[in-house]
Amino acid sequence: MTVLPNPIHDTVREAYGRIASGGGSCCGSDSACCGGGAESDALAMALGYSAAELAAIPEGSNLGLSCGNPTALASLKLGETVLDLGSGAGFDIFIAASKVGSTGKAIGVDMTREMVAKARANAAAFRQRTGLDNVSFHLSQIEHLPLPDASVDVVISNCVLNLSPSQPAVWKEIARVLRPGGRVSISDLVLLRPLPDSVKSQVAAYVGCIAGAALLADVERMTLEAGLVGLSIETHGEAINAMLDPSDPLHAEILKELPSGMSPGDFVTSALISARKPG
Repeated sequence: MTVLPNPIHDTVREAYGRIASGGGSCCGSDSACCGGGAESDALAMALGYSAAELAAIPEGSNLGLSCGNPTALASLKLGETVLDLGSGAGFDIFIAASKVGSTGKAIGVDMTREMVAKARANAAAFRQRTGLDNVSFHLSQIEHLPLPDASVDVVISNCVLNLSPSQPAVWKEIARVLRPGGRVSISDLVLLRPLPDSVKSQVAAYVGCIAGAALLADVERMTLEAGLVGLSIETHGEAINAMLDPSDPLHAEILKELPSGMSPGDFVTSALISARKPG
């Protein structure tokens, strides 16, 4: 595992480690990262996953940490190699593995040891259920991917890039590992307008995938600087309503810091980001 010290990495790793171990959630006793919680399947279906997809993955893979459905946007094909950044317990990777089939590969990368351990345990159940042996998981930061140049066809990610303290580095790594003509399909939270400093400084908000979100204009700039082309960003504000329950302590904590009459949805939205590497 490539590890560069950073307090944000430490905070995120600790929080997601607790979720993987079943020992709590990110932001208090009743809330969780990126909309995670008791209604994980309901959230996933609200974000565009089908009942058939959810039924096919191993139990314990869906931890309710999604803010979109990157595998749907990716239009994965048989034989492709797909990489998931921040793969967690393997939710999207197992769906992707079924789509690329026995001739393809599905690779997950996560910096949290507990998540990687959980994903690898789930992979055994996936192999037994499907007969597919095309999944692997690596322990590493997404700013320093443990993969060769031009080695994957598709990069996906689900509500993870906003947790990185160096998003430009992530985009450059995405471009590095993509083969010429390879594509990106990422679901993430992005900002419609700058957040108040009081919200940005809240650790709970950061781990809950809000304070680390980049402005739409910055996402465009980072992808272009990484050398990617054909950028498309589709915003889906309704996903925020599905993710943030008004009774969630995180929601109430942030509301206190926002201008009167405004909600998190006035600042942040779920976005499906797609682009490709020239070639």
